[in-house]
Amino acid sequence: MSASDASESLAEKHSEQTDLRLLIPAAAGWLTAVVLVAQELSTALWTAGVAVALVLAVVVVHRRSGLRGWATLAGVAVVVAGMAVASGLQVEGLRAGPVMELAKAEAAVKVRLKVDGDPSVRSGSSTRRPPYVVVRATVEEVSGRGETTRVRTPVLVVGSIRWKDVRFGQHVEASGRLQQVDRGSDVAAMLSSRMPPRVLDEPGWWLRAAERVRAGLRESVAEEPEAVRGLVPALVMGDESGLPPEVAEDFKTTGLTHLSAVSGTNLTLLLAFVLPLARLLGVRARGLTAVGLVMVVVFVVLARPQPSVLRAAAMGLVALAAMTGASGRRAVRSLSVAVVGLLLLDTSLARSAGFALSVLATAGIVLLGPPWRDALARWMPMRLAEAISCPLAAQLACTPVVAWLSGQVSLVAVAANLLAGPAVGPATILGFGAAGIALLSADLARLLGWLAGWPARWIILVAEQGADLPGASSAWPATVVGVAVLTILCLALVIGLHRILARPIAMLLAVVLLAVVVLRPVRSLGWPPGDWLMVACDVGQGDGLVLGAGSGTAVVVDTGPDPAAMNRCLRELGVKRVPVLVLSHFHADHAGGLAGVLQGRKVDEIEVTPYFAPAAEYKRVADLAAVHRIPIRVVGFREKRAVGPITWTALWPARVPALSPSGKPSAASSEEGSPENNASIAMMVEVSGLKMLMTGDLEPESQRAVVATGVDLRADVLKVPHHGSSQQDPGFIAATRARLAVISLGAENDYGHPAPRTLDLLSRQGMRIARTDTSGSIAILKTDDRLSLISKGPSRP
Repeated sequence: MSASDASESLAEKHSEQTDLRLLIPAAAGWLTAVVLVAQELSTALWTAGVAVALVLAVVVVHRRSGLRGWATLAGVAVVVAGMAVASGLQVEGLRAGPVMELAKAEAAVKVRLKVDGDPSVRSGSSTRRPPYVVVRATVEEVSGRGETTRVRTPVLVVGSIRWKDVRFGQHVEASGRLQQVDRGSDVAAMLSSRMPPRVLDEPGWWLRAAERVRAGLRESVAEEPEAVRGLVPALVMGDESGLPPEVAEDFKTTGLTHLSAVSGTNLTLLLAFVLPLARLLGVRARGLTAVGLVMVVVFVVLARPQPSVLRAAAMGLVALAAMTGASGRRAVRSLSVAVVGLLLLDTSLARSAGFALSVLATAGIVLLGPPWRDALARWMPMRLAEAISCPLAAQLACTPVVAWLSGQVSLVAVAANLLAGPAVGPATILGFGAAGIALLSADLARLLGWLAGWPARWIILVAEQGADLPGASSAWPATVVGVAVLTILCLALVIGLHRILARPIAMLLAVVLLAVVVLRPVRSLGWPPGDWLMVACDVGQGDGLVLGAGSGTAVVVDTGPDPAAMNRCLRELGVKRVPVLVLSHFHADHAGGLAGVLQGRKVDEIEVTPYFAPAAEYKRVADLAAVHRIPIRVVGFREKRAVGPITWTALWPARVPALSPSGKPSAASSEEGSPENNASIAMMVEVSGLKMLMTGDLEPESQRAVVATGVDLRADVLKVPHHGSSQQDPGFIAATRARLAVISLGAENDYGHPAPRTLDLLSRQGMRIARTDTSGSIAILKTDDRLSLISKGPSRP
């Protein structure tokens, strides 16, 4: 018998052991929860009644005719009935009490809350929206409209930065305004609070002990580089708060995100280390089970007993059982029970992307991992076969959902997981050791933290180098059709891949083909076009403009608010060198993404406005430039510059308002609107005969001042000032005589951009309008003296 025949027989044997019928009730229950999680209780009970009737009908028919498969049908009906009841009860639980009614009226309330999560600090999209905090909580008492009611209703708190110090398990008193949330959400309302909370008590002793352990781990790596400082706690207990955004983006591109999030991987590694150690110490049978359960409890307490942690614990146990000798039937049964059990406990998980990814990854490991491992093991060592088959199966199973969420497909995920895999175990186990020993000895904990930092460095290096490959990820349309096509492709691979894995030559050819695609990628669905002149990157609510200056070279004007989004756009465009980076002004939605431009690229110079405000953002830019040894120069009024085929003239600012010694506008300043916006750099750019007017966030006062200078503003393309806000001077817009108006802004932003009156003004001037919120990144080309556009499409549905 040939090696391939033997591997196929092993795969057939595995499929015989695996009864896929056990997954049918779980899938039916999941679908039921997706449909009913936002429905009325009456609808859910009606569905449950139909399912119960189906069970009775199946049993009757079975007794009379010996119907085959009756158990599966009955199981489906029972699970559907249970899930329908659970969904209805959860919806009714959210609606119990006055919270949801108060939210409909957007009532001001005073509440007593129990904090159910760790506070997450979010950055505002501009300086007009300061940083804020998001945290989950349960309302235990609410006072509004003259009545006080005791309840138990989950809400999402969006508070001022003064909420950042609340702790998991605390009770606090707060005031704010309740607002509605989308149907199907796992909370009843959103509480918007600008006032600081009043702490009523401290968390329970066990939560305080867990926090001491978590703090000990963070302290043990406090002297390590920033990326290591953030990654080790993320590996051990899913604490991503210290992970730099650029590292998180690299993990996303290379398919390593599951390592830094609370996932089954963390628990699986812990059990895979502790259980063999317990076995060496003589623990057997039920003792091993007890040790495993204790470690699960410890993990859940350290990572916080939240739905995502409980989900991770359940999926980690299933995956560990599947890869440590459990039969296919038992592994599938465990997965099915875990899915149904978790959904019955919290039916809102049915619509959770994290839950879907956990289930699909575990299903891939359980169903696809063993036969693919056996196929590879015919011609390579078993350990290596397992190391390849696990990430391959998990990645392939998750690919359609990842594409739906991110609009891209990682082509290096399997290789990155294979290279990073050997370092994950040591970093995680040493990190767990540092966390525990920190309670006894800070010095010994620092030693273990230092040791954990070395494998963490390797993981970071794999992520950075993998993400920098030209074809590390491929853009994919995040639409129903796009994801359906990708799902069909993945199913085709599932059907035929074990034949490729069983044949060394076929496997080698597949690896070579993938390497060619990654190192010299084929353009993804026409993006980016090869002859683009300017691209308005989809960076959310902000500006990020790229001017092509030759192969791998570009001038960048503004960087958007998000380093990850700006880095992704430049990576897609193949930009490796930036001779000049222009920051029109120092608002975060124009300068916040600077780190993304600097990641893996050579930036020769940063050109800035002479108005160094806001002071904090200017300091951040100056510090980043100093770290990377990049000179900063101030733009000069009417100066002309050239980089390759690009030439430009600075049309503004001709003057800037005075700043006080504190870095704030002086009282003598008479600027309308924002002085930072009015001090934006305005540039007339010309490339290949195409004239483009870049305007930053100029507001009417400065727009009129630019016109008053007498400069020729005629252009082919106008970058509309201030994301299309209503603050536009009609004379300035008319003077440009542009054929195309580009508006860079974020979808569903909080500012009402673009303003209807501005869209009407542009239309009356005969301009074609292109928007990044609806079209995604926009490339401008010039062919035979004709202006043309190609858009990538929005990054999310």
